[in-house]
Amino acid sequence: MTIADTQAHLEALQHRLADLLREVQTVIVGQDDVLRGIVTCLLAGGHGLLEGVPGLGKTLMIRTLAAAVDLSFARIQFTPDLMPADIVGTSVLVDRPGGGRELAFQPGPIFNHIVLADEINRATPKTQSALLEAMAEGQVTAAGKTRPLPEPFLVLATQNPLEMEGTYPLPEAQLDRFLFKIDVPFPGERELLAILDRTTGTKTAAARPVLDGPTLLEMRRFVRAVPVVPSVAEYVVRVLRATHPDDARATDLVKRYVRFGGSPRGAQAVLLAARIRCVMDGRKSPSIDDVRAVASSALRHRVILNFEGEAEGIAVDKVIGQVLTSVPADADRSRS
Repeated sequence: MTIADTQAHLEALQHRLADLLREVQTVIVGQDDVLRGIVTCLLAGGHGLLEGVPGLGKTLMIRTLAAAVDLSFARIQFTPDLMPADIVGTSVLVDRPGGGRELAFQPGPIFNHIVLADEINRATPKTQSALLEAMAEGQVTAAGKTRPLPEPFLVLATQNPLEMEGTYPLPEAQLDRFLFKIDVPFPGERELLAILDRTTGTKTAAARPVLDGPTLLEMRRFVRAVPVVPSVAEYVVRVLRATHPDDARATDLVKRYVRFGGSPRGAQAVLLAARIRCVMDGRKSPSIDDVRAVASSALRHRVILNFEGEAEGIAVDKVIGQVLTSVPADADRSRS
């Protein structure tokens, strides 16, 4: 592919992503950063964990995105009595056309392109593991067979930060399987007025398809081929290492309040998301600013606070923010 072809492909991809965001925003008011985060997960082939209070439109947002990319969608309400078979499916006895009966596999809701795992921390660890296995492997084992999941496949899970009683928090190793943890903020006054205008009248907005599955898979391949200069990759590594309290670059907050820093998956998530961000903005290669813009979403669920940090209510984003401001972009200055 020539430079001109690459530039044309980049511009076409940027326009398609802009069309996708605009189409979703015909239904969803505001939440631009949340939408960009979800689209980043979609393009990266990673999964997202959304945290926000009830009633912010998380389900509608994900359902609208599925409609805009013309992919199948399923919502699973996680509850303590939800069983793994309720997610992956089970064998049922059915009548044969010629007489008699046989066991046939009935696929569960996991066999959709986009799956919303609503309040994932309300289900038992066994049920959570069934979902997380599908996320990691892209396939499930049911009724004695390994069954591939459709491509593209994306899980978007939600958590309610207000009600933690009777829940089963995801272990650190399972949280690490999510590309992003996205905070869903409460809307502002203008956004609330727009929401009331769109939802309490006689007209109901609906998104039309602007992408499809094969196009999305092609876009995934393109963003992974976006070149990264060595200095940006080296900066990602320095930032990740600085989240570990035993690293020489660790900040005061990290040394005092962090038990474990980010994993190598965190560095992968940061760099891939930086690639996608630069493509969304129509640039050919990610910069240090792209890394800084996506680092919190990629690392906030991977940096684990110690007991003192939890007790004092230290915000992980504050810890990551200090790391980003203290780690220099220039490798030579970081060694001096």
